[in-house]
Amino acid sequence: MYRKQIWPSTLLLTLVVGFISSQLGCLRGNRVNNFDLSRLNPKALTNNSSNHNPALLKPELATATAPATFDAKFETTKGDFTITVHRDWAPHAADRFYNMVEVGYFDSDIAIFRAIDGFMFQFGIHGDPEVNAAWRNSTIPDDPSTGKKNAPGTLSFAQTGNPNSRSVQMFCNLGLNTMLDSEQPGGGSPFVPFAQIKTGASVLKKINTEYGENPKNENVQKQFKKQGNDYILDRFKNIDLIKSVTILEPPRVNAIGNDEMAPNPPEIH
Repeated sequence: MYRKQIWPSTLLLTLVVGFISSQLGCLRGNRVNNFDLSRLNPKALTNNSSNHNPALLKPELATATAPATFDAKFETTKGDFTITVHRDWAPHAADRFYNMVEVGYFDSDIAIFRAIDGFMFQFGIHGDPEVNAAWRNSTIPDDPSTGKKNAPGTLSFAQTGNPNSRSVQMFCNLGLNTMLDSEQPGGGSPFVPFAQIKTGASVLKKINTEYGENPKNENVQKQFKKQGNDYILDRFKNIDLIKSVTILEPPRVNAIGNDEMAPNPPEIH
């Protein structure tokens, strides 16, 4: 006579736990050896930052005037670095960068999608196509050159070569790029730096440049703007990301005269 086999509950539990443990072990091995799972879930797709500040989808609202100078911290997949922005170098560029940070533009993973060894690395296209569409035609006027050079560690906004064509893309110079200091074909102004590296210069040298120039026959920027991080992280699996950018508050100074320091005032509740 056939007898239905009855598995003891303790044995079933042991088998289930063993199977789950083995699968977790495989997953951890793949995560370490093959890829970083965090890249498969970029913040632009998991966190809808457009809900946080209306100006992220309406750049016409992002009109604050930047401080004369201020520092900003970049957190990247290769480490952190800070920059100092000088508004007198390029007022329109400084204001645009300041507003982008303040409205949360960099709260999502921003891909460094173009990086050429010894030249520069470029970023600024958003991981969310909806945000890209909102900023598509939001350009700023050209800034006249004040004599600042596109030297290593300086940041400038990208442009098409036509007048007043700067928008949200920018680049960090990795070399002395004097050819960018002159008026560009099409009547565009020189690429005018608005900031320079302050700390973490070694991080700049670690940014992945293995892909070099984007293939011209693919129109990478067009696809990136249309499809967002889904496209760029699949096309260039090892590119680096800007995880966040934060404006750093200036240190508080409570000086009386030249030498004495006043205590911090008590909090009022």
